[in-house]
Amino acid sequence: MNHIDALGRPHPADSRARIVSLVPSITELLCELGLAGQLVGRTGFCIHPAAVVRDIAKVGGTKDVNLKKIGALAPSHVIVNIDENEKPAADALAEFVPHVVVTHPLAPRDNLALARLMGGIFCAEEKAEAWCAAFEAEYAALKAMAKAPPQTVLYCIWQDPWMSVSADTYIARMLAEIGWSVPQLGAGRYPKFDWTPELVAGIDQVLLSSEPYRFTEEHVDALERQIGKPVQLVDGEMMSWYGSRALQGLGYLRRLAQR
Repeated sequence: MNHIDALGRPHPADSRARIVSLVPSITELLCELGLAGQLVGRTGFCIHPAAVVRDIAKVGGTKDVNLKKIGALAPSHVIVNIDENEKPAADALAEFVPHVVVTHPLAPRDNLALARLMGGIFCAEEKAEAWCAAFEAEYAALKAMAKAPPQTVLYCIWQDPWMSVSADTYIARMLAEIGWSVPQLGAGRYPKFDWTPELVAGIDQVLLSSEPYRFTEEHVDALERQIGKPVQLVDGEMMSWYGSRALQGLGYLRRLAQR
């Protein structure tokens, strides 16, 4: 049986695969599915679970992979993501790796298909289905939660320049699960913005993400004084990492809405 990736390409099941993951959240998912022993390479940003991945060879970053190092590992499969990895690198990998598996989850429930894709290709279907059942239970708990009034929230991922997220992002779709929307700030999925009076007037609160920029409580205090609106620090991994972290992310989202 073939399993179809985000580009519609088929991948047969392979219980003896040698896997390089160039997607941090999917590296974590593969470990969750019991496939750590088949991971032969990862990026330097693949940091979870720490005790497991520290012994897996690094092959560069998500944007600057080392093709020579990957080739030396002789992988049968490389896992990439449309948003996180560069297309030229994926194309170059396809010249010497039998299977470049492309992923592109866009919303929380896309994690079900992602887990089943990884479980199907690498013969870990039972663990994938168990994870999907746990996800469905957590998602049901989120949907059963008492609904709060809708809010417009500005989710900040960087400063100097200030940058946010558009509605066409996984983060925004996570927020939408609790009735929170993000303002439209112009073209691009991660637009730059200025703190204009009009922008501040149109938002209910600001969320400062812990990644990729390392916002801290000091930033929270300073920005609250500057704009006079509620500001809180949020765990960027919980909000933006799909894969196995998404299960914890749903619980985190539920607690965020209840604060």
